[in-house]
Amino acid sequence: MGRQIRVRGVVLAALLLPAAAGCSGTAGPGGPDPKPSVSRTAAADPPTDASPAPGGKPAGADVLPGMVDVAAARTQLAALRVAPVGTMAGYSRARFTHWAEQGSKCDTRETVLRRDGTGVTQDAECRAVSGTWKSLYDGVVVTDASKMDIDHMVPLAEGWRSGAAGWDAARRKAFANDLTHPQLLAVTASSNRSKGDQSPDLWQPPERTSWCQYGRAWTTVKSVYDLTVTEPEKKMLTTMLDTCTS
Repeated sequence: MGRQIRVRGVVLAALLLPAAAGCSGTAGPGGPDPKPSVSRTAAADPPTDASPAPGGKPAGADVLPGMVDVAAARTQLAALRVAPVGTMAGYSRARFTHWAEQGSKCDTRETVLRRDGTGVTQDAECRAVSGTWKSLYDGVVVTDASKMDIDHMVPLAEGWRSGAAGWDAARRKAFANDLTHPQLLAVTASSNRSKGDQSPDLWQPPERTSWCQYGRAWTTVKSVYDLTVTEPEKKMLTTMLDTCTS
């Protein structure tokens, strides 16, 4: 991803290259996201829940599918295993197959663009040609799909360093293309690239009103995939959950 590697507990100045993307805003695999990893054995498949069908609109005020309320998120957070961040040995974005085909010539990226926008029209190749999107991270409204990235809530590199290093290829593909849990969303390219592969203690959405959703979503994805958190990460997630009104 072209971002500077960060050391836990030390806030370094962000160094972003023009082509760096937090989770790839293009249909291609994108560049690497730097950072460390935790090697663990593969966890069980993500549990099924009452989330909407893949690609369907989220319910209620949330913009992400598969969300839980704040009480459930606090329970999930309390149950997450705390561990130090590992190294990035062996990491490559290519080890997380994305964007997967979703049928009717649509891949995961185009499916999320259609889900997260309003008035979206697509061409014969399923590319979004018009529509309106509001970015959760910065509140910016966009009418040009090319200015939107599809962000992995828990970035691929962050997943690697907190447990995905021990997964098989099928589970990594599921993680990179998860349309059921709150793992994928359309946001402005600028906010996505500002986030990079950083955890919540190192980067927070500039739109503070999104912190409740962000904290619940991050916590749920880590819980579903049995990924670890660091102490600073857990502390900031608690702060984010504290912004929820119910």
